[in-house]
Amino acid sequence: MTEALPAPNKLQTVLGYALSMMLADFHVHSNFSDGKLTIPELIDLYGQRGFGSIAITDHVGESHTLIGKAASHLGLCLTTAIFPLYLEILKSEAERAWKMYRMVVIPGVELSKNSISNHRSAHILALGINKYISADGDVAEIAKTIRDEGAVSIAAHPVASGKLEKQTYHLWNRREELSNVFDAWEVASGDRLFPEVLNSSLPKIANSDLHIGRQITSWKTVLECERHPEAILKAIKKQEVKFRFYREPHNRGQLI
Repeated sequence: MTEALPAPNKLQTVLGYALSMMLADFHVHSNFSDGKLTIPELIDLYGQRGFGSIAITDHVGESHTLIGKAASHLGLCLTTAIFPLYLEILKSEAERAWKMYRMVVIPGVELSKNSISNHRSAHILALGINKYISADGDVAEIAKTIRDEGAVSIAAHPVASGKLEKQTYHLWNRREELSNVFDAWEVASGDRLFPEVLNSSLPKIANSDLHIGRQITSWKTVLECERHPEAILKAIKKQEVKFRFYREPHNRGQLI
């Protein structure tokens, strides 16, 4: 896709988007972790561009590791103390997003298991959560906890991201064992498509992993379903998805 989806017409607004094609991004970070934008700024960033759904997925780090403790101390991840405020703001902004843009905002987190070794690091998205989920423990148990809560589990950037950042290969190295544990595996992150995932039989999803505004130019997921959280999460689980590259129109100016 080379431009934003068109703004909703009056009929769509009256129907409340009973069934519509929508552009979605389910991996977005705010300044509650390591993103640069506030949650309200993210709502307007995506809403003004005609997106149908996004998920805010700020980091939750491990509580017992040095890296996890450091991230918490530096304010780069959510804590049990701050989590209720995070959910409260997400709920309030989800209501505003629907009223202003008919955009569905799904509450989520990115459970981050970071290690010095890339092969021991893993990131897991949990979409549709309503309470704190710990990043401690084995990845299979974490994924089970996510599903037990009625949320969707996603293996985030499981192969080389092509960026100068910590790589997370643990899930991909265990993909045969974990193939039925996750509802989807990221087939793209940002502007990079992962051929290993694309050519596999694993369920797939495409996201931006947005931390700054200009990263909205990236691969996205396209859905055709009711604009309702349950319908959206069900479409991901049933793999009623397509993928499209979204490029920020030049006439909007440069985003930071």
